[in-house]
This record gives sequence, structure tokens and C-alpha cells, in this order.
Amino acid sequence: MGHLGGLFLLLSLLNWCHILGAAVPSLPDCHQQLEFRCSDGSCIPRPSVCDGHVDCEDGSDEHLCGHFLCKKDEFACRSRRCISPHFRCNGVDDCGDWSDEASCQNCTAPDSFFCGPSDICLPRNKLCDGRTDCRDGRDEAQQLCSLSRPPPQTSPTCTPSEFQCGDGLCIRQTWRCDHSPDCSDGSDEDNCTQYKNQNECQVNNGGCSHRCVDQLLGFHCDCPDNMRLVGDSQCEEVDTCLESDVCDQLCVHSNSRLTCDCNKDYQMNPTTRECKAKGEEAQLVFTSSKGIHWISITGSEYREPAPHLPGPGPVAALASNRTLYWAQQGQGSIYRVSLEGKKEDSVLVLKFQGSASGLAVDWIHQLLYWTSVESGSVNVGLLDGSAQRRLITGLDKPSAVAVDPLQGLLFWVQCGSSPKIERASLDGRDRMSLVISLLRQPVALSLDMPRQLLYWVDQGMRSISRVNLEGRHRKTVVESNGYLDRPFGLAVFEGFVYWSEEVTRSICRASKHNGGNFQVLLSNVTSPGGVVVIQPVLQPKGPSECGHTGTVCEHECVVDLLPERPEFSCTAADATFAGILSLIVFLSVLLVGMALWWWREEFRPSRSLTEQSFSLKESQDPLIIQGPHIGPNQCLVKETLLKLDLDGE
Repeated sequence: MGHLGGLFLLLSLLNWCHILGAAVPSLPDCHQQLEFRCSDGSCIPRPSVCDGHVDCEDGSDEHLCGHFLCKKDEFACRSRRCISPHFRCNGVDDCGDWSDEASCQNCTAPDSFFCGPSDICLPRNKLCDGRTDCRDGRDEAQQLCSLSRPPPQTSPTCTPSEFQCGDGLCIRQTWRCDHSPDCSDGSDEDNCTQYKNQNECQVNNGGCSHRCVDQLLGFHCDCPDNMRLVGDSQCEEVDTCLESDVCDQLCVHSNSRLTCDCNKDYQMNPTTRECKAKGEEAQLVFTSSKGIHWISITGSEYREPAPHLPGPGPVAALASNRTLYWAQQGQGSIYRVSLEGKKEDSVLVLKFQGSASGLAVDWIHQLLYWTSVESGSVNVGLLDGSAQRRLITGLDKPSAVAVDPLQGLLFWVQCGSSPKIERASLDGRDRMSLVISLLRQPVALSLDMPRQLLYWVDQGMRSISRVNLEGRHRKTVVESNGYLDRPFGLAVFEGFVYWSEEVTRSICRASKHNGGNFQVLLSNVTSPGGVVVIQPVLQPKGPSECGHTGTVCEHECVVDLLPERPEFSCTAADATFAGILSLIVFLSVLLVGMALWWWREEFRPSRSLTEQSFSLKESQDPLIIQGPHIGPNQCLVKETLLKLDLDGE
């Protein structure tokens, strides 16, 4: 009876569950990407999640939003990122998921577009782009788009790998006829039937640098096995060492294996395989509104600032005598101070119109390079301040500069309407662009000299990237992590990149390979500015390329800034050495010639010998001796050399 009772109870429970299931309506299906399911089963738009307003009846849309991770004066993104509240509703996706642009009551940025109350703020380039972003579709309204659409351009400006829209905008050819309008007027989806039968590869190879592959709709570029595609159309060789990016410095790829090593001024840690500089411990120096600060590169030691040196401006150093150069923000003055002497002994080195936005020291030629936004120029001056001049002009908001005097190269960035990174020789010649795409607001540069890589920090992209000195093998190594909202300074040393960050008021570092091992070295820094690492290995001694000619001086290269263009020349010591060497060569040739003449006079055969004793048919020159062991070509060469030397006499 007990078993029958239990079975009856179980059947009753199952029956009641079936009845209740029929009585309760099924939960609606939420769109996985556009909607969020509340704990009670209802659906709300995803932009309403973690926007500070309760939209679910049970409030589950505001749970687990990561507010506990952010400070009281910060905005917590749904992406768990913390940003400044000033970035709210500015039309820019600062959170990475548009949560900072959700539920806006108005837009803070003057160039943004307001979709309406409790909706988002859009950047202007999203208006009339063929995609509806506002909930009510007002960003694609016909009346708005007819007024804002620019007239078509009369002449094409797109590259062979791009398609020109009806309004003149250039888009990728691979977006043509992909069933998704990318032009604001939808012209990339017009005449697709005719386009289907075209072979774009027959015209200029489709703009591809190597292989062009025609498809049923459109085409794509392809690369050989040892190359990779960059920017949809260009192929570049694959550097296995940079592709794997595991070596701090030297890297050898052999037999499908990578071997890491360090330069002579560094030693490898046997455990971590990192390259550590020999000698004294490196110091990280940075500026702030309160003065100049010293900190160890690990953050273990910190020195109070020098309060008489205010201003979060750019900073550079001369490691050989531990001298610091810095420029006050907004002022046309560059000062220097010795880190070994008294902190009060600061000296005004240079004064100029405008202000310095970037600063770099050439320790080989004893030069100081700086950029000026007001004059749109890269400038150069002697370290003692005795001379200065504008080197490169006509730039659009130059913001940073770096120099590698051992390679004879100068680098700078522009962050104006068309941001770019360029390089030239030390005298401003041989100018070329290194990076021209995917830049928004680059503000600082730093060189990784052991690997011959150039790093930059982009305020607009909120990232740190690098490229080699030829503009290839680009890689983003640190992406926005809540501590890159408004970076200012940048430095590279050993296996890390170091930077200052204004929003979080911190000095940070992370792996230069992949952004790992992130660490906040110092916090609560008021308006941090430029940063520089001081260690002698960062400025190695050695011969430099003296100017743009590639001439290497044995002793020292001096610079004259007075001519129209800076002149680099070797010192008198080099000229004297070269003159002595030439004189020695000349006297040696003369001595050999006199010895041959004496030998000829001493051993000349008597005239009574018959003509068959010596054959003189090949040459009548008495300095050329022909015998059974001397070939005619050797004699001719010798004759030519001697004749040239004697003529020069």
C-alpha cells in the first residue's frame, strides 16, 4: 500500500505541473543581440542595461553592472570599463559597447547628433550612412539627409582598391555589392547585376600588390605563403619573430624554432628569459602640475617632486650626465636641470614663439628636437641653446617627436585633420610616411632601439601600438583598459611600455608585447605629463650617420644650424686622419715606383744579347716584366695602377 500511495502522489504532482504549465503563458523570445532578458522573463533593449535607470520590474537590468569596480566619480560601463563622466553622451563609443551613449538627455559634444530623450548620441559620420541608429530612425530621415549630403566630387580620389560612392566617399572594393549598403546613398549596391559579370582583376590587378582573386561578386586580394595581407590590398613579408613577439630584443628564427638573446648591454634572466639592463637601476621621471617626480621602474621607490619646476609638459633626458630637459605646457621655454646637482639649479636653455608639444634629445650630436603646434613645425637646437631653427614646417598639429641618431633618423606625429606618423633624416631630408591609417589622435612617441621598433600612444583610439622603422609589421599591443582614456607621455624600456594617464591620474606600465602584466606604478598624480626612462643603455655610444649622406665619422660629427638647412660634417680630427692616410698611401706608391725603377736600371741586360733573349711584343713599357709565371692581365692591371698613381704625383 505504501508503494501504491507514493506512485499516486508522484502522478498527482506531474499532473499539477502540466496544468500550471498550460495556465502560465510561455516566456517571450528575446533577440540575443538587441535585447536583454530580465529575471522575470521580460525583454528590454540592450542599451537600457546598466544605464543607471531601472527598466526591469525586478531591477535585474542594473544588477552586476560593475559599479563596485569604479570610483565614485567614474561612470561604470556595461563592458566593466570605468570612464570619466565627461565622456558620457559625447557621441563617441568610449565604453566599447555604446553604454556611455545610452539614455542620454542631451549631448555634451557640439559635433554629436542627439537621437532624442533616453536614446543615444551619435557621431556626425553616422548620419545618413544607410543604417538606422536612432530608435525612431531620425538619423536617416529624408529631410535631414537631403540637407546634409555633400555634393558629388567631380574627380575620383579613391585608390584602385577602393570604390567611390556617389557622394565622393571612398569605401573598400570588397564592400561592393555585399548586400549591405556602405555608401550613404547606397550606390555601392547599385548595378550589381552588371558588376557580377565583371572581372575587376583585369584592371590594375584590382589594386592588389600581388594576387587578385575574382569572385562571383567582387574580388579579394591574396598573398603568397610567406606574406600577409595588410589593408585589404597590400602584402608584406611575415616576420616570424615579430609575429610571435616573445623576445625582448634579439631573435633568431631557424629550423622552425625561435631563439631569444640580449644585446651586450643587457643580460637575460634565466627564469623569465627577459632582458635586463646592466649597471645602475633605471629611473622613471615624469612631470605633473606639482613638479618633476622620480620613481623606480618597478614602483618600489618614489621621490618627492621639485616644486619649483611646475607644468605637465614634455620631458627628455641626456643619460651621460643625467641632465633633464623639459618644456612647460603652453609656454615657449625649454629648461634643463641636473639630476646629480641641486634641484634649484635649473637653467633656461631655449626660448621661442609658441609652445613645445614634444621633446627629444640627440645624445650623439648634442641636439634638441621639439614640435610646436602653433608654428606647425619640428624644430632643432643645440643643447647649449646657442642656436636653433625650424627644420620641418607646414605640419598639422605636430604633437610628438623621437630621434635615433645612430641610424640618423627623426620621427614625428601629426594629430590634425589627417593624422600620420612620419620620419626623415636628421637634416629633414628623405621624408616618408610610416603610418597614415587607423590613427585618431597620436600624442606621444618612443623608440625600442634594440628591436628597431617605434611605439606610439593614441588618445583617440585609446591604445598603444608599434611599427618597424619602415612602416611595416604594425601591431596594437595595449588596448583600452580603463587606464588609457587620456594618456600623455610614453616610454619603452626592457620588456615594458610606460605611460601617464590624466583621467585616472596614474603612471602605468604593461608588457610591450601584448599588454599583459599591467601595473599601476603610482596613483593620485595631479595632471601627469611627459615620461622618460633614464638609464645609460638607452643612449649607447657609437658612430652616427652624419647627416643624410650616410657618411660615418670616426671621431665626431658636428652640426651647423646657420645655413638654410642644417649641415652635418666630420670634425677636424677625422679630416686630419683622412689626410694622413692619403699621404701614407701616396708615399707608399711612390716608394714602390722608385724601387722598380732602381731594379730596372740595376739588372738591365747588356745590348750584346740577341733579341730572342727577351720578348717585348706584348708591351714596350719597361715597368711591366713579363715572364713564364706572370700573366698578361696581371701586368696590365699593375701598369694601370702605377700609371694612375704616378700621374697623380
